[in-house]
Amino acid sequence: MPIPDRAFLRRLVDAYEALRAEEAAKVAEPSPRARDLAYTLCISTGTRDVRLALETAHRLLAAMPERA
Repeated sequence: MPIPDRAFLRRLVDAYEALRAEEAAKVAEPSPRARDLAYTLCISTGTRDVRLALETAHRLLAAMPERA
């Protein structure tokens, strides 16, 4: 699996988690934007389930050095 760019992955995770937190208070179904972010997370992490994609993304981000 290719390893995605740290900044790209961080923005993707942050955007997905923020959007789902906002939507969870309003509706049970994810919006089209949340589904797009989930799909991109899955593709970027080589997974097929958004929960696994988030776990993988968080693990990758923790292992990647932060750039100065």
